[in-house]
Amino acid sequence: MFRMIGNFRSYLLAGIFLFPSIFPKAQTSLCSLPAIRTSFAIKVDGDLGDPAWATAAVARNFIEQRPSYGRKEQENTKTEAFILYDDNAIYVSMFMHENSKDSISTELVGRDQIGVNDFAGVMFDTYEDKINGVGFYVTPLGEQMDCKYFLNNEDESWSTVFQTATKITDKGWSFEMRIPYSALRFSKEKVQSWGINFVRRRTRTGQQFLWSPLDPNKFGTMNQAGTWKDIRDIQSPLRLSFSPYLSAYMDNNASNNKGWGSTINGGMDVKYGISKAFTLDMTLIPDFGQVQSDNQVLNLSPFEVRYNENRSFFTEGTELFNKGNLFYSRRIGGQPLNYYLPLDQLKPGETLIQNPSETKLLNATKISGRTAGGLGVGFFNAITKPQYATIEDNNKTQYKLETNPLTNYNIIVLDQTLKNNSSITLVNTNVLRNGKDYDANVTAGLWDLYDKKVDWNFWGKVANSRLFGQPAPGKTLSGYNYEVNLGKFRGPFTFEVDHFMADEKYQQNDMGYFTNNNYFNYGTGLWYKIMQPKSFYNNIRVQVRANYSQRYKPRSFQYFKVNANVNSQLKNLWNVGLNAKFSPEENDFYEPRVEGRVFKNPGSYTTGFFINTNTAKRYNLSLQGFQSHSSRYNANGTQFIIGNQYRFSDKLSMGLTNNMEWVNRDAGFGFINQAGDSILFGLRNRNTVENIFNVKYNFNIKMGLSFRARHYWSKVHYTRFFNLEQDGYLKEVNTVDQDPNKNLNLFNIDMVYTWQFAPGSFINIAWKDASQLFDQQIRNQYHTNFSNVLNTPQQNNFSIKIIYYLDYLSLRHAAH
Repeated sequence: MFRMIGNFRSYLLAGIFLFPSIFPKAQTSLCSLPAIRTSFAIKVDGDLGDPAWATAAVARNFIEQRPSYGRKEQENTKTEAFILYDDNAIYVSMFMHENSKDSISTELVGRDQIGVNDFAGVMFDTYEDKINGVGFYVTPLGEQMDCKYFLNNEDESWSTVFQTATKITDKGWSFEMRIPYSALRFSKEKVQSWGINFVRRRTRTGQQFLWSPLDPNKFGTMNQAGTWKDIRDIQSPLRLSFSPYLSAYMDNNASNNKGWGSTINGGMDVKYGISKAFTLDMTLIPDFGQVQSDNQVLNLSPFEVRYNENRSFFTEGTELFNKGNLFYSRRIGGQPLNYYLPLDQLKPGETLIQNPSETKLLNATKISGRTAGGLGVGFFNAITKPQYATIEDNNKTQYKLETNPLTNYNIIVLDQTLKNNSSITLVNTNVLRNGKDYDANVTAGLWDLYDKKVDWNFWGKVANSRLFGQPAPGKTLSGYNYEVNLGKFRGPFTFEVDHFMADEKYQQNDMGYFTNNNYFNYGTGLWYKIMQPKSFYNNIRVQVRANYSQRYKPRSFQYFKVNANVNSQLKNLWNVGLNAKFSPEENDFYEPRVEGRVFKNPGSYTTGFFINTNTAKRYNLSLQGFQSHSSRYNANGTQFIIGNQYRFSDKLSMGLTNNMEWVNRDAGFGFINQAGDSILFGLRNRNTVENIFNVKYNFNIKMGLSFRARHYWSKVHYTRFFNLEQDGYLKEVNTVDQDPNKNLNLFNIDMVYTWQFAPGSFINIAWKDASQLFDQQIRNQYHTNFSNVLNTPQQNNFSIKIIYYLDYLSLRHAAH
């Protein structure tokens, strides 16, 4: 089933040979706590008066991470953390001292959101590999957050079930936390030690404190954690939970005059702990109808737009599968492979009645975990059902044409952690299609190696892609790609140099995201940071980046770009910055949309700035501005992005974001003439306005209502036309046989009421409204476009979804 190349052991030996200094034993943290088992019952109510806490290990003397790294906490706002464990769970409590209740920042924003809240919590590195960890946090009002850590990155989409309670007093605020062993993965050793750290944020002062200091001039997070020593005789329980769902939808698409329709769906998510280290996640007959609408745009580039993934199954716990950037989850359930085939095959008198733009996911499974020896294993598999377009002829007879076959998507990842934050990885992605369509396979070996001090970093990737059945049945198109990087990431001055290459046959788009191949690139980045506050600032960061690109085959120059930016946090907690970009004339081989042709893209430069005011204030403003210029056609562009956020109370907040862009005399692709022998370009004026309005009201920590409305308008008006000459330059023409003008309006509403009626269990009620207007009429007034799209037939969707979380252990205890 799987066409895999390479051998994991060979990658391991290669890593040992190339970087032998990764294997000496890493230095241990000076911060440590003994693991104390408790026999007392602890009531999780936020009150630290339980007798058990008098016996707990205590973490004090927190160190400021930002803005003034290394400074000790003041006595009147100190932090104290306590930790215990028993046969079933870990218990953590903390008391955050404050001068008064008014010093505590609170806002109800929903689970896994930070807002302006203070927060506090604990981080664990259960295998003490210095790379991977998990964090559990809570805000003063009791809203939970959890995430996974790996190197300097966070996976905030990861979620589990744990218990917390908080209490606010005149002297500060406190929490108690119960983390069941079912929420963690750890080794089966009788005696073990974990990495640990405690974190606190004070929003009003912009301060963040940690028990074990996290030096901003060092690379990594969990490698700077403390140690929780001698945890004895803990057992991972049976980790088995079910989340069955039932959903009901009412849909009305006003454009087809068919009235309201209804559907009822049911399915289940299953989570099973295969062993102490590995977990199986499965979704059966999934339903993603309530996810937020995409921020669709008018795409004038030759490349596909990459959209965010909003489906929770594909965002939670996927850090292993994202290694090497080979997995773009929107491929699964995305546009059919042969979506445009029905239009190409329509016969005279036939009409395309229906052509679904998304495929239907039948099920998906992922297995992931990490052994005590540091080997991370990930397995992902998903199946989508065949998709069909419906065509009707003159006799009203309908028939179906397959646009996507039954398809299996598969990923296997082996990730071996090494000393000093190092790792080597093998990734294989495989797409198998039923029938005559081609299959696709990509195999990559990755390395990420550090020296003993985690100062120097050498990382990269070697990949091979194979398309079976391309360019013709029985043929295989094989290509390769590699990336090599060397950098220094410790200290105030850091840098990296890199080299990237992909031949003209390399493809990873069947399961990954890849804009283009056939490149041979070099780049370098230089960073300088001042992290100690002085005079008017808390920190300053400077970055300069340069990239040089050639076409791999035939070898020829593509572009040279230089970017520079400076950003700083001021003493008033405002963030400000400046940026600039310069590029001389480029050879653009993709804008012509015809293989072998080139467009001499004029040189240009861009300057910009940004300002973000203090987010702890009731009113927060973010402002970005950009100005671009190109001399050949006197092209210029201006863009402003203005974000306004106002917090009326801890429960209610409102925001409005305006994105406005004006581009004049931009040279770009227009169309290929009807005869097919000329590529027409044009000078075009582009106006784009995007407005996003959102309101959030949280009734309490379990219940909230959100409303989001987005209007996007983009207008493209061609004023002069040119023929693309063989040398890549443009020659003006007086008449053309097509009109490439475009006017697109998109309007969406997403309104969701959420009630968490039990741990992990939700009732979601959603309303989604969408309309689209695309034509070639150039309307200059924003209000006219907005009015027209509102008067366009709307597609409305009302739904209710009930998700009930069932934990096997809780069910067993209830039965007894």
